[in-house]
Amino acid sequence: MPLVVRPASAGELARAEELVTSSINDLTVRHGFGPIATSRSPDFQVFCLQDDPRGVWLAEENGEIVGFALSWVCGRLWFLAELFVAPGRQGQGIGNELLDRTMQHASESGATEKSLITFAFNVVSQGLYVRHGLFPRVPIHLCSAERESLVPHVQDSALRATPIQSTAADLEMLRQLDVATLGVSREKHHRYLLRDPRMKGVFLEDGGERVGYAYIAATGHIGPLAVMHAHAMPEAFRAALAMAVAGNAKKISVFVPGMSEALAIAASHSMRFALPMVLMSTRDYGDWTRYLPRNPGFM
Repeated sequence: MPLVVRPASAGELARAEELVTSSINDLTVRHGFGPIATSRSPDFQVFCLQDDPRGVWLAEENGEIVGFALSWVCGRLWFLAELFVAPGRQGQGIGNELLDRTMQHASESGATEKSLITFAFNVVSQGLYVRHGLFPRVPIHLCSAERESLVPHVQDSALRATPIQSTAADLEMLRQLDVATLGVSREKHHRYLLRDPRMKGVFLEDGGERVGYAYIAATGHIGPLAVMHAHAMPEAFRAALAMAVAGNAKKISVFVPGMSEALAIAASHSMRFALPMVLMSTRDYGDWTRYLPRNPGFM
């Protein structure tokens, strides 16, 4: 049977994520980084499908999933969360077919800005994205360290952490922070994170003023993190590190944009620069001195 590109269903997302995992590991092994991805429940993918099914696509051949694409929209921003083709099937036009479908999602949604985060060494995919008008803008580094190695570096923060609640007032504060840093509201994504029992979301306060927010996962991963003003980033990042280290995770990790002051702190704490990524977009948007992404799919 010929290749078929069609909308995905919820029951197919677990298999699609298995393809994503194998594709990522095939790529990172070939570039000397070893396997980095493990299979996970497709919770965020299911959320995106339920929120807007126009952004979720499968490429199928003879009943086998050979490609998968996922995009989401917030306001004027369209974001390509995942686009992966099965190992051994790259270079056959499957990625381009999937990207065309997700670009239709951007057009139908009225998005005026398009963006994604991909591996900095994945030059083939970058070429595909550039041909569609997305250009490399911001280097992003995955930084990681064993929790025990960070303990001597972590100090009490001057910022006070208070839990984020799903109230109208707290969601409005989150909206203000996101609009200030990214230019768009991400209320639906905050609602998703706040429902996750494995995530701890806090406001960071300085003298009673909320200067930012941070999420820390039970796995020890930090992000997203945003601050109203760039000068608050160092102390906000130190506060998030302290909360992550206070947990039970063996490893602490975070994605840090190359121009963020948090990167110098990560380096001074001997965090390893484990994986180079790059944000690509149709034009510059957001202030990446004030925002740390959660991961390449969530942003």
